[in-house]
Amino acid sequence: MTGRTPLLVVGDALLDHDLSGRADRLAPDAPVPVVSGAARSVRPGGAALAAWLAAGDGREVTLVTALGDDASSHEVRRLLAGRVELVELPLNGGLSTKTRILARGRPVVRLDDGDGRAGAATARACAAVAAAHAVLVSDYGRGTADALRPDLHRAATRAPLVWDPHPRGAPLVPGTRLATPSATEAHAFAGEEDGGSGPVRRDAAARGGGSGTETAGSGAIGSDTAGSEGAGSDMAVGLRDDLGSSGRSGALERTSPAWDVAVPGVPAATAWAGSRGDRPDGDGAAGALRAAARDAHVLVARWRVTSVVVTLAEYGALLSHGEAPLLVPTPRRAHGDACGAGDRFAATAACLLADGALTETAVRGAVEAATDYVAAGGAGSVSSAAEGREPAAGDVSALDVGGEPGPAEVVTRVHRAGGTVVAAGGCFDLLHAGHVGMLQAARRAGDFLVVCLNSDASVRRRKGPGRPLVPCADRMRVLRALECVDAVAVFDEDTPERLLAELRPDIWVKGADYARGSLPETALVESWGGQVVLLPYLDGRSTTRIARRAAEDRTPSVPVDNARAPQPPASGARVVDRTAPTGGQERSS
Repeated sequence: MTGRTPLLVVGDALLDHDLSGRADRLAPDAPVPVVSGAARSVRPGGAALAAWLAAGDGREVTLVTALGDDASSHEVRRLLAGRVELVELPLNGGLSTKTRILARGRPVVRLDDGDGRAGAATARACAAVAAAHAVLVSDYGRGTADALRPDLHRAATRAPLVWDPHPRGAPLVPGTRLATPSATEAHAFAGEEDGGSGPVRRDAAARGGGSGTETAGSGAIGSDTAGSEGAGSDMAVGLRDDLGSSGRSGALERTSPAWDVAVPGVPAATAWAGSRGDRPDGDGAAGALRAAARDAHVLVARWRVTSVVVTLAEYGALLSHGEAPLLVPTPRRAHGDACGAGDRFAATAACLLADGALTETAVRGAVEAATDYVAAGGAGSVSSAAEGREPAAGDVSALDVGGEPGPAEVVTRVHRAGGTVVAAGGCFDLLHAGHVGMLQAARRAGDFLVVCLNSDASVRRRKGPGRPLVPCADRMRVLRALECVDAVAVFDEDTPERLLAELRPDIWVKGADYARGSLPETALVESWGGQVVLLPYLDGRSTTRIARRAAEDRTPSVPVDNARAPQPPASGARVVDRTAPTGGQERSS
């Protein structure tokens, strides 16, 4: 036993294959790409993926699913062996198998095979549901949830039950604690007249049976709303509190009454309907939120469930108990394969509810876990782990801290993939425009930016009593929210040499108010062939100055004549080592 509440997953297991190669030319006989050098990978899909992910969190997991005697069923058994306990229903037909063909990480086409459906419930399966402390229904429309519907109905009266629905799947049982449809699914369900059961026509291809795949814009956390219709394309996560990440929205838009959507720190959805150029227009972000709020409101009543959370791709997720919907934005931007992000979301929400979390807390945790999943490589990372091999090199964009590996491990992966690692250091107390400008310029110098952050004790020794003004945990959170920051690592010493020796970045960046020769870490970085680069701050910005003005109760004035944004290296050029200090500028770390 792990000490965590065991989880029972009920649903349809699938098998996912990827053929990943490169496409450098079109076929001579048809305008289609030629994919060459393809490598094959395999992973559990559907309910099997949800169970595999939940078990990876250190939890005892049992999966009730239908498997047969075909090769795909045997492969699923092999992938789950030793990690997930299986309780099998008979499978009539072959197990559903999905094969994606990808070129440079982007899907070209998907091939589906197998149309098997679950047979009648077994006594062992019914007993597993009856004894469950918490249940996740991962429904992919292949009949497992239908076969156990009476048992699931009883389970909902005594244990937290999370239901990840499918348009061709079973109706939800009344009393379900949390339903987790995507935006496309919620829109389709809310438009039905039969209460959410039976086949549904969808406006666009939504979740593919193999892996929780979502069409761009359909609502999978981790997918960018602009993109091609395809499973798990290189999508983006990243709605911050101001919904200012994309400027585009493929989310469903429809005429609906005004809904006030609560966001921590933001009073209402109407706050996003402004005309600022760095925000989506009102019909995009606000329209998507209004549609999701209306759909969730309808579904809470129609399904007779406690809560509905609609996943909204780069906007995060919207939770509704039938009134006053709450938006939970994604914590940061990440790029990667979003295939399976919906399963990661549902599995995390179910696990947190199983351990006694409030629904709002569970949804926040699920949004963060889905973001981390995409950042860590998504489906590709699952395939690698399931097969016991290292992730394939070559895709720096899919590498991130992901909440799982530490910064040093991720830096190693970036180097293995041929990427350039940039490190920047400082206290970053009261983050201001000077900090942000320097970090943005640093990120443009390479493929991955890790910020080396002074701990509270280190700041206190360097800056004196009363500092830091912002505790380390909060400074880390603010830095990670920046799109330009890929990872944050904390050091306790006065200088970061120990941490730098561990990370071994290719480029070490500091503000140009330091002299290159005065930095104690210069010799260390150069010992492995790294470069030390000085970047200018915006004049007149410093934490000390801000704190002094606040203490004096004065309104800050922003200098405009000498303000100069940090300049990134020219395209295609090597980084210029700016060794001359600017002189007279106050350090702003």
